[in-house]
Amino acid sequence: MAPHNDSHSPAGSFTTSHFRSAMISGAVQSTPLYSLPRTYHNDLSDSSSVEDMALRRPLIPGIYVPTVTFFDPVTEDLDLETIGKHAVRLALAGVQGITTQGSNGEAVHMSHHERNLVTRTTRKALDEAGFSDMPIIVGCGAQSTRETIELCHDAYLAGGDYALVLPPSYYSGLHAKDTVMTFFRDVASASPIPILIYNYPPAASGIDLTSDAIIELSQHKNIVGCKLTCGNTGKLARVAAGTRAATPSEPGSGFMCMGGSCDFTLQTLVAGGSGIIGGFGNIAPKTCTRVVQLFEAGDLKEARKLQAVVARGDWAAIQGGIIGTKSALQSHYGYGGYARKPLPRPNKEEAKRWRDGFEEVVKLERSL
Repeated sequence: MAPHNDSHSPAGSFTTSHFRSAMISGAVQSTPLYSLPRTYHNDLSDSSSVEDMALRRPLIPGIYVPTVTFFDPVTEDLDLETIGKHAVRLALAGVQGITTQGSNGEAVHMSHHERNLVTRTTRKALDEAGFSDMPIIVGCGAQSTRETIELCHDAYLAGGDYALVLPPSYYSGLHAKDTVMTFFRDVASASPIPILIYNYPPAASGIDLTSDAIIELSQHKNIVGCKLTCGNTGKLARVAAGTRAATPSEPGSGFMCMGGSCDFTLQTLVAGGSGIIGGFGNIAPKTCTRVVQLFEAGDLKEARKLQAVVARGDWAAIQGGIIGTKSALQSHYGYGGYARKPLPRPNKEEAKRWRDGFEEVVKLERSL
């Protein structure tokens, strides 16, 4: 294996909280990089300031759940009642935050209007249940810089606090050497909310940002974190060290270096990461947060035992994807439904497979 040449950020790069300094300096440029419809600027000026919104809902290290989007099983219309109830169930379980419009949320199956409605419904449900301080991260990936910025504005107006952004990949064969780096800087400079870099090669035509690239991008005042679904814990350790990432016990710079799957929660924490943004939390949020609690308490023996159960359960989630996750929710919790077409609906044998695959962890979840 070739040696790694990842370097740390320059000394003194993070002299204060990375997040707080980003908010105080302001996220929106006085002269926008891209002009947007007048309604965006009017709505932004009429709303509470970006600084007030973001400082009210800081990102706290721990478990974040990219929520499933629920549809009527006949019409495939959004099931707003279930969307709201599910968000509250996760909040009651002790997760630190929620992500809408991620891969688990079937963002690619929804219109812009529907995506905004999901985020707005989630925010309203959390507020009404007494979780007005819980942050919402919104998936805002798109293929053009302009649309990505538009989605960031949509997320802000719908009640989102942060944007999770994939690199553009459809025309990756035509990218210049600096295309991806420029893309993230342009989006961050124009977004009214801070952004997190989403490194997920299978969903981005194989684009896999290096730790050097992520550390360099972290210097932008409006880039406050990353989600590493690449599963590279070596990369995660380098980014965490190079950015002085926040951990459950240390505020560090405030930069959030997040793993992207619950099956390596303990590994992420040992490496100095901030926590996990993982879809498995839809099934077992208490169990996932318990791993973090045990680690912070210094009980590594019990944390390892619990992590093994989470890893086995998450393997079922990884194999079944959104189809398996929704099927398991339906089997074990009485709601879940189906993914939107053209994704298939599981037959009886497949439904049993997903029910059985999650049975161990659901039993544990109910005992907590």
